[in-house]
Formats: sequence, structure tokens, C-alpha cells
Amino acid sequence: MIGSVRHRPDATQTGKNHDTVAELVKQASEQLTDVVRSEMRLAQAEMKEKGKRAGFGGGMFGGAAIMGLLALWSLVFAAIAGVALVLPVWAAALIIGGGLLLVAGVLALAGKKQFGSATPAKPERTIDSVKADVEAIKEGAHR
Repeated sequence: MIGSVRHRPDATQTGKNHDTVAELVKQASEQLTDVVRSEMRLAQAEMKEKGKRAGFGGGMFGGAAIMGLLALWSLVFAAIAGVALVLPVWAAALIIGGGLLLVAGVLALAGKKQFGSATPAKPERTIDSVKADVEAIKEGAHR
């Protein structure tokens, strides 16, 4: 077949809008990298914000603890003085001190229980966003 000519499509016939598979994979990889980086920045910003709030809250709790301790000392001295009207001062101090140790033990056990049930600190909004991104990537891959 001397007269037959086979035509192969070139860039002008197929149009310039069609990318090769390698280019599409490269673009998808770059976009995925950008998404992961932006999610990491979002997690970092969210944890930084939570850290600032936790630090400020911790400072406030520290101040409250100092004031509460001063108030507790005043109440302890008043309780010892009240019991000392009936018993010797050393016995009054011993009774009040034992009661305070009992209260401290109960509070420590309750605090341990609360710490055990606390959820770990994590960037919840970022995790939800990453899950949504993964779902969108899966949907795009199925199309």
C-alpha cells in the first residue's frame, strides 16, 4: 500500500488542553503536597492558639490557688484556735491537721480519676479537615 498514509495525532490536532498522564500525576502530587502543608500549618496555628489559652488559664488557676491557700491557712488557724478552747493547742493542731490530710487524700483520688478520663489534647478542627480532604481525594480518584 504505497499510497496509504497513517496519520498520528499531534499537538495541533488534539488541542493543547489535554495533559499527559504524567503531567496530571505531577499536578495531583503537587496539590496533595500543598494540601498536606496547609493542613500542617492549620494544626500548628490551632495548637498555638490552644496553648496560649491554656497558659493564660493556668496562670489564672495559679493565682486562684495562692489566694485559696491563704484563705485556707486563715481557716485552719481559726479552727485550731476554736478547738484549743477545749483541748491543748497541740491536740487541736493534730486533729485539724489529720482532717486536712483526709480531705487532701480524697481530692487527690478524685483528681486522678478526672485525669484518667480526660481526652488527649489534639487539633480537632484540623483532624476533621484532613478527613474531609481524604474523602474528597477518594471521590476524585473514583471518578
